[in-house]
Amino acid sequence: MGLAKLIVRVLAIVGKEVTEITRRPGAILSLILGPFLILAVFGLGYQGIKRDLATIVVVDPTSKLPTDVATYKDLNVRGLQVIDVMTDRAAAEARLRDDQADVVVVLPVDPIGTVETGKQAELTVIADVTDPVLANYTGFMAETLASAVNREIFRIGAEQGEQYAITISGRDLSSVPPEVIASPTKAVMQNLAPVEPTIVGFYGTAALALVLQHLAVTLIALSIVRERSSGALDRFRASPMRATELVAGKVLAFGLLGGGIAATSTWLLVSVLGVPMLGSPAVIALVIGLLLLASLGLGLLISVVSDSERQAVQLALLTLLASMFFSGFVLRIEEFQPVVQLAAYLLPVTHGIALLQEQMLNGTITHPWQLIALVGIAAILLTSSWTLLWRELRPG
Repeated sequence: MGLAKLIVRVLAIVGKEVTEITRRPGAILSLILGPFLILAVFGLGYQGIKRDLATIVVVDPTSKLPTDVATYKDLNVRGLQVIDVMTDRAAAEARLRDDQADVVVVLPVDPIGTVETGKQAELTVIADVTDPVLANYTGFMAETLASAVNREIFRIGAEQGEQYAITISGRDLSSVPPEVIASPTKAVMQNLAPVEPTIVGFYGTAALALVLQHLAVTLIALSIVRERSSGALDRFRASPMRATELVAGKVLAFGLLGGGIAATSTWLLVSVLGVPMLGSPAVIALVIGLLLLASLGLGLLISVVSDSERQAVQLALLTLLASMFFSGFVLRIEEFQPVVQLAAYLLPVTHGIALLQEQMLNGTITHPWQLIALVGIAAILLTSSWTLLWRELRPG
C-alpha cells in the first residue's frame, strides 16, 4: 500500500506539471521553436568563410617597385585583398587606425640589394588588433604573402631565362647563402595595438558585457512576472501607482544593482586577472550604464509578453543563447550573412562587447555610432515596455 501511494503522489505531481505547461502554449512554443529558430538562423546565416583582409601596400618612392594596385592583386594571395598602394607609411598606418584597412604591408626598399648582403628582405606586415585569434590569423596571412612574393621572384627569374640560384636581374648572387636564395623575403609582423592580444583580456571584457546583459534581463523580467502572479500588479492598478513610476523604480533599482556588480567585476578583471584598462573610467561607466539600460528595457519587454515565471526564464535563456551566437562573442559578426548581421546589431550586448573591448584594450572608440545605437535600443525597448505595462495597469 505504501508503494502504491508513493506512485500515486508522484504521478499526481507529474500530471500537475504537465497540465500547467500545456495550459500555456507560449511556454511550449518558446521551448521548442526558440532553440530551433536560433540554430536555424545560425546554420543558414553563418558563411563559414573569413572575410579577406583589406590590405594597403606601401612602396618607398625611391624604390623601383611598381605602384599600381593591379600588380599586387595579380599575386593572388588568398585571404588578402589589396585595396590601395601608397608611398606614405604614416598615412597608411593612420588609415589602419581609422579602421579603413585591416593590414598594411610595407615592401623593402631594395630587396635584391638586401639579398646580396646575405640577408632576407623583410616584408613588414602591420596590423592593429586586440583579438588574439585575429592576430594569429593575420600572422599566418603575412607568411602566406611572403611565400607568394618569393614565388613571384622565382617566376620572374624563370621568365628572364636566368639561373635564379646564381643571378637575379643580372646581379651575381653566388656568394649568398642557399637558405636566403631559397627564400629571399620574410614577413615581419607588427601590431599597433597598445597591448599584447590575450585570451583573458579580449574574452574577459566580452564575458563581462554578456553577463551584465543576462543579469539585467533576468532580474527585471522575473521581478515583474512575480508581481503579476502574486497579485501585486492588480493592487497597483487600484492605487495611485502609474506605469511610469513602476518602470522608473524597477530600472533604477536593478540599474544600481547591475552597476555595483559591473564595478566589482571590472575591478576583479583589472586587479586579479591583469586585464588592462586604457580608456577613461568615465567612458567605460557610460558604456556599462547604456548597456544595462538597454538590457533592462529588453527584460521589461520579456516580462510583459510572458504569462508565467517559467516562460520569462525561457525567453531570458533564449536571449542569452542568441547573444552568444550572434553578438561577436564567439564568432566575428562579419562572418554572417548581411541580414543576420543586421539582426545581431539589435542586441544590446553586441555594442556592449565592441565598446568595452575598444575602451579597455585600445583606449579609444572607433565606432561612436554604437553608443548612439545603445541609446536608441534602450529608448525603443523602454518605451515599448512602458506602453504595454501602462495598458495592463490602466484601471478597467
